[in-house]
Amino acid sequence: MNVDPNITKYMIKAKITTDGVVEKPDVVGAIFGQTEGLLGEELDLRDLQKSGKIGRIEVDIDSKKGRTDGTVLIPSGLDQVESSILAASLETIDRIGPCKAKVEVEEIEDVRAGKRKKVIERAESLYKRMSESGKTLSESIISTVREEVERAEIITYGEDKLPAGPAIKDSDSIIVVEGRNDILNLLKYGIKNTIAVQGTNIPKSVQTLSRERTVTVFLDGDRGGDLILKEMLQVAEIDFVARAPPGTEVEELTYKQIVKALRYKTPTEQYLSTRGMNLELKDYKERPDRSTGKEKSSETHEEREQKKEEIQAVSHESKHHQKDDDEEYERKKEKPVEKQEIKKVFSIEDPNSVRRRISELSNSKETEIYDREGKAKGTYELSNAPEIIDTSEDVGYVITGGVISQRLVDICHKKGVKAIYGYRRGHITKKPESIKVVPMEEA
Repeated sequence: MNVDPNITKYMIKAKITTDGVVEKPDVVGAIFGQTEGLLGEELDLRDLQKSGKIGRIEVDIDSKKGRTDGTVLIPSGLDQVESSILAASLETIDRIGPCKAKVEVEEIEDVRAGKRKKVIERAESLYKRMSESGKTLSESIISTVREEVERAEIITYGEDKLPAGPAIKDSDSIIVVEGRNDILNLLKYGIKNTIAVQGTNIPKSVQTLSRERTVTVFLDGDRGGDLILKEMLQVAEIDFVARAPPGTEVEELTYKQIVKALRYKTPTEQYLSTRGMNLELKDYKERPDRSTGKEKSSETHEEREQKKEEIQAVSHESKHHQKDDDEEYERKKEKPVEKQEIKKVFSIEDPNSVRRRISELSNSKETEIYDREGKAKGTYELSNAPEIIDTSEDVGYVITGGVISQRLVDICHKKGVKAIYGYRRGHITKKPESIKVVPMEEA
């Protein structure tokens, strides 16, 4: 097509249909003749073509069985609005030569967009070629050495000879993944307390470790991950569940994705509850072989020892408080205290009462809500409490047996809560001055 590339911005493409046989000159004549004077002098086709703002009109038609079909291409150097008006005027044509006709604009193509696409494709090709040829020998050596070191760090563990990270023997907490490549990827980012199950049939070595260590199962974000989780629930003890993003595998994750997934790992029972896996949750809770002596924490040894001392101190204070009131103590021995009775004796002014209630709620994994006068409003599961607080009125105090998280602080602040008491303070980056955040050791 003989078109000046400097003026062409858009290509108007129209489809024509006639009920008789016509030729190319008939189509061109109809376009000029039936649009003449329609849009005024500024958009007259003949004047636009003389000034170079419209290129040569190209017609491609084919006549069969007494009908003619074809396309018309009109290159335009006008702007978007003017090109659109000019294209719309073509649809007013109702006769071509002696025949009735219909013209329909199919598209207005941005010619520059096509050129940009070619530029991008060519640039990508050139960049890839440059990157491949420019890769230095030192980079290749470093990459090779790093891969070999990572592979050398993988050990075999147990009678099943499972691939594992070098810290699997000594670490208090372990990460269970699906395969060897998952371990390689985690090793690349310095995570060494890993072991692979190598399929959905959970080996005995992993089952044994799960009863001795704090276990996080790190699953692929696909159906295979779901199958491994269900198998693990039947034969092993899982403390936390971490998932790769949907549709991805652990071996594909970047450092940022791995850290995020492990940081936001979920306690097993909470994970099953939020995913609607009620049957699996019930079976898991009722399993007779679940160990009760295993440490349920991924904290350091020093942190665990400190927490043991705190819990023992709370237990001692609770017993001392009961012995000071022998009559109340005997009554509690004879008849179990209902939750409502516990709530009635709660006093926001009594630190011993607050610490005792935190300890009780920690065992039952619940959160308790009080009004602004310190009267109990209800007790709820940890996972459901934030939503319930968010929809409740007259909330003055919150006592939780779990972690005081940033999300809980934000919701309580919005509801005007005076104080939150909890088992442990989480990672809180923003704490409003109007709300007290008190972990058990500070209560």
